Amino acid sequence: MARGGNPVAVPRRVELPESLSGTAFRTAGAGFSEKRLRAGDVDRPYHGVRSVFLDQQTVVGRCRAYEPRMQASQFFSHITAAQLYRIPLPPELVDAAAVHVSVTGSDTRPRLPGVVGHRMSATVRPWMHRGFAVADPVSTWCQLASVLGLDDLIAAGDFLVSGRVTDSGREPPLASIEQLRAGAMRFAGNRGARRAAEAVAAVRTGVDSRPETLLRLLLMRSGQPEPVINKPIFDNEGRRLGKPDLSYEWARTVLEYEGDGHRTDAARFRRDISRRERFEDAGWRVIRVTAEDVFVDPDDFIRRTARTLARRAAALVSADPGPIPVAPASTRISPRPMPASGHKTP
Repeated sequence: MARGGNPVAVPRRVELPESLSGTAFRTAGAGFSEKRLRAGDVDRPYHGVRSVFLDQQTVVGRCRAYEPRMQASQFFSHITAAQLYRIPLPPELVDAAAVHVSVTGSDTRPRLPGVVGHRMSATVRPWMHRGFAVADPVSTWCQLASVLGLDDLIAAGDFLVSGRVTDSGREPPLASIEQLRAGAMRFAGNRGARRAAEAVAAVRTGVDSRPETLLRLLLMRSGQPEPVINKPIFDNEGRRLGKPDLSYEWARTVLEYEGDGHRTDAARFRRDISRRERFEDAGWRVIRVTAEDVFVDPDDFIRRTARTLARRAAALVSADPGPIPVAPASTRISPRPMPASGHKTP
């Protein structure tokens, strides 16, 4: 109360313009008092930067929060670039919060809490992706070689050369196998260069998902021939049966990786049943593969699959002694155990 019993008017808090919602900005020259910029509806992601209703749990939000500090020579790279490209990563890196920022030449690397600065060679070509300056896809893949296990690096390469699968179809690939091979050669001498050179030999096109890649590599590492990837299969009358994840024509066997979506989506579940019945009516065996088979108990899965393939091949020979497709020689792939990131649940 003021003198004489009159109430004192409390100053109203200055409202922020709606245009600032979902953005970050420099405090210098923003036109707000220091007190207003300390209010609870304003976040402080970095020194000299404020943000308003910006979701920093997402990679886009984290990049937008850093953007006001970004210099012309800087660009997002490494894990952050991979997240922006939506490259499939092991679970521990999918939502990794550190923001990786690179410079080329003699420019100074950023040094801030929550930011990992890098200096890259001039061969790294930044380009615009999702509104941000980002290391080119091939350079990003080479950078991942220092943090990913071999299998996950191959899965990342499969994604880049295959294109992301969406509800409306497959997006154009971000790179080619030839470009990855050339990038791995340029990357020689850097940390992870040997892994990149080994991985590119196993990268394939037409792949739909990381688990599909890991399943293919699991089969090959166990001594099975390399399966065919996402090839449409037709019956003897030319009717399309489906396009399985992986197939062995010589054993008339297909493998379908079934994530949680196959179980929780009723329409998808019904389609899976119909497709399996079409394959089986045409004399094909369908092996349904789950996350547990690939990530939890792969040894048991491999034993069961090896028995099935051997029995199928023998049965086909007995049923038709004429010439039938035979199992090709197994593609050589490193048998050594992969780092932990290669075999964690998706």
